[in-house]
Amino acid sequence: MSALLQHGGYEEESLRRVTGQLPCRDVQAGLLLSLMGPPHQYSYPSIFIYGHRSSGKSHVMHVLLKELELPHATVGCVECLSVAVLFEQVLLSFFGCDAASLLPRSPSLSDFVRVYRQQRSQCPSKQTRYIVMEKAELLRDADANLLPALLRLQELVEDNVTVVLLSEIVWDKFRPNTGCFEPLLLHFPDYSKGELQQVLSRDKHPSYSAEFYSSYINILLGVFFSVCRDLRELRHLAALNFPKFCEPLAEGKVKETDAHKLWRNIEPHLKKAMRTVYLREVSSLQWEQMQQTEERDTAAVRGLSAHTHVELPYYSKFLLIAAYLASYNPARTDKRFFLKHHGKIRKTNFLKKNEKTSNHLLGPKPFPLDRLLAIFYSVVDSRVAPTASIFSQISSLVTLQLLTQVSHADQLDAPKYKCAVSMDFICAISRCVCTCFLIHGSRRENRIVQVNGPFTSFLLKENVFFL
Repeated sequence: MSALLQHGGYEEESLRRVTGQLPCRDVQAGLLLSLMGPPHQYSYPSIFIYGHRSSGKSHVMHVLLKELELPHATVGCVECLSVAVLFEQVLLSFFGCDAASLLPRSPSLSDFVRVYRQQRSQCPSKQTRYIVMEKAELLRDADANLLPALLRLQELVEDNVTVVLLSEIVWDKFRPNTGCFEPLLLHFPDYSKGELQQVLSRDKHPSYSAEFYSSYINILLGVFFSVCRDLRELRHLAALNFPKFCEPLAEGKVKETDAHKLWRNIEPHLKKAMRTVYLREVSSLQWEQMQQTEERDTAAVRGLSAHTHVELPYYSKFLLIAAYLASYNPARTDKRFFLKHHGKIRKTNFLKKNEKTSNHLLGPKPFPLDRLLAIFYSVVDSRVAPTASIFSQISSLVTLQLLTQVSHADQLDAPKYKCAVSMDFICAISRCVCTCFLIHGSRRENRIVQVNGPFTSFLLKENVFFL
């Protein structure tokens, strides 16, 4: 047992149970226990405990009060919509419902002090009473006299009572401008990586060994520790992704000691989970179903760039398709490809000598804005007015690095762009907007018939654009 938790006023067995429930927080528990003092003596009027979220403040306080069997009242400031709820919870925890019913409908601080004194004289306590205020930073928005009164409540009610304030902000942001009684300060630091490893490893799965679960926690912290040190969030992520980590083991493909194969299996799933840290947009069951659906969908389009998973507005997809057509087709072919009545064009002069090479090997070519819009209005399957929304979507595509502006930023009359996405990405986008193309033709050229579109057919060069 840690020497810090040895105290003459409490039983050794109770302190041993406290030590077993507070891993990596024995130093803070020992300091808090020394501030509380023996249970039969007067304690300090107020204690201010601060630290980041999930640093063990509430857990340490509740374990000490429960295992040492000290009278206490826990008040969540989030739930206290008014001071009346706060006063009722304190009186209800210490003296029962009869004492809480003695408060008027809209009690003031003096009413609470009066009722507390009456009940204290009728039901005296031989031990220190503790009032634990969780999320105490919300008290700053309450009445101006509430926080100073709580800090010196021991003096007002003439009882052995200590108010413990638990907060995520420092005391300097708490102190009222008018001054108040200064509480004792106790800081709870964040868990280190080794401490998180030790705490999370205690939640091991009963079907697997402790070493196997500890190696899984080590992998999890290697991915998430740089972006998340919240113990509750990490515990949620560990429980959510552990079944996926055990899949190769359950199928008999690997052994528990084969850490490299287990890591390769879980790595993509952990990277997907990193996008939803702290959000909790879906439940754990929905997240597992989404993972299974994504696995089926990505099996057919495996190998595409990360841009494939970007969700774009409806007309932005058509703008991107138009930009791709403008980048990989010569400007003089637009009349042939995108007009129904383009007249007769001699096929012998259609291809120049330097155009026999695939345009995909030469890379995207720049194009002006008016050409992009002309192709856009040809391929979109409805009438679209040239509003500011269309131009703002072009700017968004540039911001997302799906389009590249090659002209100078000061050139406002005719800016030029280049398409910065691959053909695989355009194929995926075309499937999303239900634009289907059938391929016909010979070796020299492909005739593409658009099934769902404003025009019936057009010609494209070989290896330029087809689905």
